[in-house]
Amino acid sequence: MSEDREFRIGIDVGGTNTDAVVIDAEGSVISAVKVATTPEPIDGIRESLSEVLQGTDKTRVAKAMLGTTHPTNAIIQRQGLDTVGVLRLAAPSSLGVRPGAAWPSDIRDTVIGVSAIIEGGNEYTGVEIAPLDTGAVRRFASDAVAAGCRAVAVSAAFSPATSEHELRARDVLAAELGDAFPVSLSHQVGSLGLLERENATILNAALLSVASSVVDGFENALAAHQLAIDAYLTQNDGTLLTASEAGRFPVLTLGSGPTNSMRGACALAGVNDAVVIDVGGTSADAGILVDGFPRESTAAVEVGGVRTNFRMPDLISIGLGGGTVVREAGAGNGSELAIGPDSVGYAVATEALCVGGGTLTLSDISLASGRLDGFGDSTLVEDLEPGLVRDALNWVDEQVSIMSDRMKSSRAEIPLLAVGGGAHLIADRVPGISEVLRPRSYSVANAYGACIAEASGMVDRVYSYDRSSREECLDDAKELAANAAVRSGAHPDRIRITTVTEVPMTYVPGGGCRVMVKAVGPLA
Repeated sequence: MSEDREFRIGIDVGGTNTDAVVIDAEGSVISAVKVATTPEPIDGIRESLSEVLQGTDKTRVAKAMLGTTHPTNAIIQRQGLDTVGVLRLAAPSSLGVRPGAAWPSDIRDTVIGVSAIIEGGNEYTGVEIAPLDTGAVRRFASDAVAAGCRAVAVSAAFSPATSEHELRARDVLAAELGDAFPVSLSHQVGSLGLLERENATILNAALLSVASSVVDGFENALAAHQLAIDAYLTQNDGTLLTASEAGRFPVLTLGSGPTNSMRGACALAGVNDAVVIDVGGTSADAGILVDGFPRESTAAVEVGGVRTNFRMPDLISIGLGGGTVVREAGAGNGSELAIGPDSVGYAVATEALCVGGGTLTLSDISLASGRLDGFGDSTLVEDLEPGLVRDALNWVDEQVSIMSDRMKSSRAEIPLLAVGGGAHLIADRVPGISEVLRPRSYSVANAYGACIAEASGMVDRVYSYDRSSREECLDDAKELAANAAVRSGAHPDRIRITTVTEVPMTYVPGGGCRVMVKAVGPLA
């Protein structure tokens, strides 16, 4: 690539604002904008892209990254989801729990068109539970078409360890339905744990049309500015997927917004270990950075009421933001103050008291207290009762302290990085925190995090240390993770292994050990 083409564009769609930045090869911010998120998010993406490119030499732009709420909103709102045929390869085991049995009925009835549990699958050692019933796969293909399914989700027992049956089922489905019919395979989406992995795979299949519209919209927005460049979407572990990979695995982009903010905060502040609190217009998300990456949750993650097991950052989210509504209820006289969780969201620019609106928000409180400047007219809030302002700030400070304590893994004091458009709400001193840092460009840390994200690959498999040496098993897992990172766009010569986790499976014979490896590298 020419040295003249080193600029990157990062865009992140939040509930209140859509942020965009352009950075150079050294990571310096060339341009940054915040625009109100629109009811149709792709419109906000187009607007932010147009504004951030004003005055920028577009011939120097090499890559563009997007973090978006489209897939998350589709699941939460039950809108735009495809009908999915669900095929589980595990009989005669696992017959007692049907696919989607624990789902909320509204999304189950919307998404799952037909399901079947047929013979197939393997033990973690590779031994077949039962031979794959290819005839049943062919019959299922016919049933899926009759039910109006637009995609199929295939899950098999221990497929992250042995994916042979899922791949064979995919080939049979392709022969029956055509190569263009979308099929999601669970070993490419989730980790060990059949039911949670199956759930994630069903959601992935249901989101394929949503993902296609997002990717097409993003690429069309770039093309409208004559930008024929590589496009990526951010995923929920703080790394990137190529646009084509994101179109195949949209479920991996869920929850990418807070992760972008954390990675952006890390890069902007030059701090690798810290609590990060991203305060927007509607909510505040708290997480913790460990060696520059968000700590991942060890618990199963629920998305829209559906339990999954793909990797997600360990986060706490509460209704605290610049647009959070404050209700005066005898504040200062011993009565409790009613704060949130509702928010005026992106309408804070027109609805807050300090801009001539009629709603008291936390932005008004922050301006009246002196924490906020550069927004609104302070004379419009100078008549707020001091007791109300004090009580509201005490509530905010208490929530920030609770979030920080819950994120920390020890009593040792560590820094707190305050980012997001509502970061002004965080006090300069927080108990248990060594210092509060607001790095440069902190209000667009999410878009910056998308800009500087790297590509990654992850492997989660069970190995038998009795069959092969531990070193051979770990080397194999590292190679698989590195190959996955290359497929996601990483430079093959600059990949590094960031985590290796071994979990001995003492409850099964054969010296089984679960091995999880993550590889990361800068974009090629």
